[in-house]
Amino acid sequence: MRVEWHLLRSLTEAERAELLAIGRRRTFARNEVVCHAGDPADSLHLIVSGHLAIRVSLPSGDAATINVLAPGSSFGELALLRADGTRTATVTAIEAAETMAIPASAFQALCSRKPEVQRALSAMLAERVDELSHRLLELSYVGLDRRVYRRLLELARSYHDGTGPPVLPITQSQLADLTGGTRPTVNQILQGLVERGTIEIGRGRITVLDGKELRRRAGL
Repeated sequence: MRVEWHLLRSLTEAERAELLAIGRRRTFARNEVVCHAGDPADSLHLIVSGHLAIRVSLPSGDAATINVLAPGSSFGELALLRADGTRTATVTAIEAAETMAIPASAFQALCSRKPEVQRALSAMLAERVDELSHRLLELSYVGLDRRVYRRLLELARSYHDGTGPPVLPITQSQLADLTGGTRPTVNQILQGLVERGTIEIGRGRITVLDGKELRRRAGL
């Protein structure tokens, strides 16, 4: 299946092929760390398959998953713009995943040659700031139960392939991390959804059976 990356939409087929030819195919196993916060940023990653979790940490040791990226997305752009040239987050594969790693020098040369790529990068980073701002407001004004419902809906859309109910390969601990809750509390919320037939829980996975009911409970 052909993957369309948001960052490369302004390129011609020839330009896209030229850039991808420079890239290096990387594969990662489930739960494998792609990079750690603070690592040198030597490449931009274009996600070919699989989903990856973006996790940030504070000096206090507290940490949280702030996003889950799907095929067609990319990561590492912000690090290429930083003066210190280091990764700003830890990236982990939620399931087996593949990326195309584009050398920093090649991507920076592309931005210089094609201003529209730089504009696309700026727009994408702005969207991510808006998304994080929205998540911060949710933490302050939206109850944990609705945050759980909304993250499940977002993941269900990302994993839906049109062949059946979306199966999310995430653990309850990962979902708690993504919603700012504790595992026991998130487990109680999930058990309520199981009793209503909205979801099904298996080992390391959550199957969404009734998206309409989940959307209603999410207040969307």
